[in-house]
Amino acid sequence: MERQILHIDCNKFYASVECFLHPELRDKPVAVGGDEESRHGIILTKNEIASKYGLTVGEPIWKAKQKCRNLIIVTPNFPTYIEFSKKVRSILEDYTDLIEPFGLDESWIDVSGDWFKNGREIGFEIKERVRKEVGITVSVGVSYNKIFAKLGSDYRKPNAMTVITKKNFKKIVWPLKCSDMIMVGPATTRKLNQYGIYTLGDLANSNEAFLKNTLGKNGILLRRYARGEDMSPVRHKDIERDIKSIGNATTTIRDLKNVQDVKIIFTVLAESVARRMRNLGLKGTTLSIYVRDKNLGSFIRQCKLPAPTNVSGELIENAMRLFIANYDWKLPIRSLGITVTDFDFDFMPIGQAIKKAREARGMTREQLSEIIGYAPRHIQAIENEGKYPSIELFIQLIQMFDVSVDEYIFPDKEVKKSSVRRRLDAQLDKLDDKELSVIEATVNGLCKAKEPEE
Repeated sequence: MERQILHIDCNKFYASVECFLHPELRDKPVAVGGDEESRHGIILTKNEIASKYGLTVGEPIWKAKQKCRNLIIVTPNFPTYIEFSKKVRSILEDYTDLIEPFGLDESWIDVSGDWFKNGREIGFEIKERVRKEVGITVSVGVSYNKIFAKLGSDYRKPNAMTVITKKNFKKIVWPLKCSDMIMVGPATTRKLNQYGIYTLGDLANSNEAFLKNTLGKNGILLRRYARGEDMSPVRHKDIERDIKSIGNATTTIRDLKNVQDVKIIFTVLAESVARRMRNLGLKGTTLSIYVRDKNLGSFIRQCKLPAPTNVSGELIENAMRLFIANYDWKLPIRSLGITVTDFDFDFMPIGQAIKKAREARGMTREQLSEIIGYAPRHIQAIENEGKYPSIELFIQLIQMFDVSVDEYIFPDKEVKKSSVRRRLDAQLDKLDDKELSVIEATVNGLCKAKEPEE
């Protein structure tokens, strides 16, 4: 049975909520944005009337007011928007448990299991219920995959519904600009345009090898999206989204006036970030630093790390390198932050488990190499260096050695250690290997004494 995926997009969400709560604003140009008095205040969203003046999301309020002199600026009220988002979600839960939010105002749902109504009927019903029960409008895309469903909700707005099928997607999707596709930002658009790829039809019919050479793995992925080959599932409503970033920031109790001061703060922040990554089994590949001076001027800089890491020392080293290259010390520093993104799963524990299972069976790497057709050096890298195997080889290895990966993919929360255990750990860190061998022998003796006699 063909999947029935819907994408529900609340039209001009923040502005729609404000106009619902304040009826006097409904016939006026309204934008939700930051502090009007601040030069940093920007437009977060605007209603349909304001859109006719050419206002764009992200532009400064002062610039927007030049386009629309009678523009009304409303300060954002996020607790209220969250409540309205929950109301919409509550309606969606009447139809399925497969609900994947995409921000506050968008969600995918999978209604493939509904035997009584098709996606079009459910989409129309949801659209009307949200209008009547919540007081705002939504646009709905209906399709057989998530990508086309989202393109459908974007296709006609507001308060509209578009159905994209295997029969009509070339007519609807392929004339769209590349920038209309999820994951295609300005930089990717420019690169594609440079090679004469302007539409999603151009993208779909481009050579796969060329796209891989030009955009890497994302090129292959985007081509598949444009061809309607996305098979990604809609997550269950109770499953949290993947972690996108881990960071920490602080405002210091005194101004920072030299590099040493900065390094001390970065050290504290990096230790916290690295520990959280290790607890989640993650390694990051991109590091960002945030710096704000005493006059509240700020900037963010980022860099690619030499290799995926969750080691605090490596984060500190790269954070300092970024800082030194980008700060001129015209003013003391008031705030610092570190954020790590673009995570890799730490494969090392699974590799070690495969190694242990192999050795328990008395099998050498050379013998395993003969069986699976991979060089011993490749096996060594998987076992000892955390190298990712192909999915086919991964499945082959865990099945061959009966290795359970659940404990690594879904680890239990860290066990809280007693104060005695923590003190002991601290003391052990001060000992060398020779001294630790004495402790090991003592522990082995205690454990053996506790074993029941046969």
